Amino acid sequence: MSSCFAAFLSKPSVTGVADRGAGRGRLYDNITETVGNTPCVKISDAMCPPGRTIYAKCEYFNPMSSVKDRLACAIIEDAERKGQLKPGDTVIEATSGNTGIAVAMLCAQRGYKCVITMAEPFSIERRKLMRFLGAKVIITPKAGKGSGMVAKARELAQKHGWFLCRQFENEANAAFHYATTGKEILADFEGRRLDYYVLGYGTGGTFAGAGKAIREKRPDVKICLGEPADAGLLASGVKSERNSDGSATGSHPAFKAHPIQGWTPDFIPLITEKGAESTKYDEYIPIPGASAIEMSQKLAKTQGIFTGISGGASMYAAIEMAKKAPEGSVLVAMLADTGERYLSTPLFESIQADMNAEELQISKSTPSFQLA
Repeated sequence: MSSCFAAFLSKPSVTGVADRGAGRGRLYDNITETVGNTPCVKISDAMCPPGRTIYAKCEYFNPMSSVKDRLACAIIEDAERKGQLKPGDTVIEATSGNTGIAVAMLCAQRGYKCVITMAEPFSIERRKLMRFLGAKVIITPKAGKGSGMVAKARELAQKHGWFLCRQFENEANAAFHYATTGKEILADFEGRRLDYYVLGYGTGGTFAGAGKAIREKRPDVKICLGEPADAGLLASGVKSERNSDGSATGSHPAFKAHPIQGWTPDFIPLITEKGAESTKYDEYIPIPGASAIEMSQKLAKTQGIFTGISGGASMYAAIEMAKKAPEGSVLVAMLADTGERYLSTPLFESIQADMNAEELQISKSTPSFQLA
């Protein structure tokens, strides 16, 4: 099987638009080889605090438009190497959406069957995308939260003998981010100033893996971790209780529902817990849900950067950190996915399909082709 690592090729440093038209200098055997090597894009002064520099690592450049493409490559390729998957097998996972979309992509490309469990509140477009890629999507009740969809996936895997990804505990997750995401950031900032690495956590794979890689080579870089203000699980200091396989036994007492889909389930993932103990974080920022939404909208309207609520949350954390950071500080923030995953969520609540009064006035400013 081809590996997603094939996309990890070093290139000479260029700036501006000098590399337009150059191509990638290679051809790809399949879509999974294109995962990774996502760009770091500078945020303009319209958002960045004076005297500081913020870059956004735009993970929506991955083929399924999210950072979870890396996770899917990590787990499926690791299972193949270990002989845990054979042609025609069924892969199952619990997901808020992006992991499921990525796993469905890998399964479609590899020829595996795919079943996804997903809690009721997550966006409708995510269900449709997974089904479009050939997956079966099993919806679990809202009352069960994230831990309910995880329990359902485990139950189905045991019943049918399917391969369970276990994204929240699978060590291949963080290992892949160590080998790709972290090293990409180090390569892009080689010989350049970098003071803060800013992100949240879903499984904790990016935090634990990329954070470890950055710690090893650039120990001066501070890791800034964000959590929803309504779900301060790490901030509570209370660990999740665990089953023998490392999965959480149930919902964390500090959890409350929040709009940052893909971040902070209702338990502390084992990967996150291990990362907090080994990689550690230097700064912690609670993020109000409304502020994450507002920041995502502002990224679109001032930067042309189209990211989801979690991307807005990361940027909120980066800007708040930049306000406190010494002058001249450079920060890089993870933008996990695309805004198109959120069309049916509060992110687009204020965006209408029909023309508003101002648009109607523009239309009527010339006589032709006006709607009745």
